[in-house]
Amino acid sequence: MSEHFTDAQVDHADGIREVDGTGHDDVDRVVASLDGLDERPVSEHVAVFESAHDTLRNALADAGNDSSGA
Repeated sequence: MSEHFTDAQVDHADGIREVDGTGHDDVDRVVASLDGLDERPVSEHVAVFESAHDTLRNALADAGNDSSGA
């Protein structure tokens, strides 16, 4: 199975995938919240991951409930 990437996604040799944006504001904010996590104390990681999980879970729960009419 091959993966297809948009122009905004680049696979690096070190396995890191760079994404300019997902097109979903909540998801983009979660991804941004993970930037620099490796420089933060491990004791802070759980709170960051829990917040990310809550945000993503809410985004999934709200998927398809777009009231903009689009």
